[in-house]
Amino acid sequence: MILISACLCGLNCKYDGGNNEHPFFAAMLERGEVITVCPEVLGGLPIPRKAAEICEGTGQDVLEGRAQVITRDGEDLTQFFVVGAKRALELAQEYQVDLVVLKSNSPSCGVGKIYDGTFTHQLREGYGVTAALLKENGFPVVSEVEYLKERGQE
Repeated sequence: MILISACLCGLNCKYDGGNNEHPFFAAMLERGEVITVCPEVLGGLPIPRKAAEICEGTGQDVLEGRAQVITRDGEDLTQFFVVGAKRALELAQEYQVDLVVLKSNSPSCGVGKIYDGTFTHQLREGYGVTAALLKENGFPVVSEVEYLKERGQE
């Protein structure tokens, strides 16, 4: 079983109320091959919500209390991201998933690269809060870009 960012399957859970649907992932959901997760919603944030980025660090830094997840106007949403990451981990453990496919660049789900906290669409090396926690707990985590590329579905 695969745990996947819900927005990739067409569920409207992005910060702006939209989704990042890719037909390949939507078909996987229809066939019952994936468990969907939106850590931000699991953490208690509404749809829609203010965009947020990790400030001065990565998801691992957030988990270790060295960085925060904030909105452009300075609202601290760190606790919601940490709670959502922990709930996503519980789901991964409950369903004994073999793989986690997460949305690239996201402060929750980013794999390898995340937005840098300046709200200028600049990226930095690192993982989002959920991606970091899942990886730390031994789950194989890839971005949707990597997953699709490996399957010739770019």
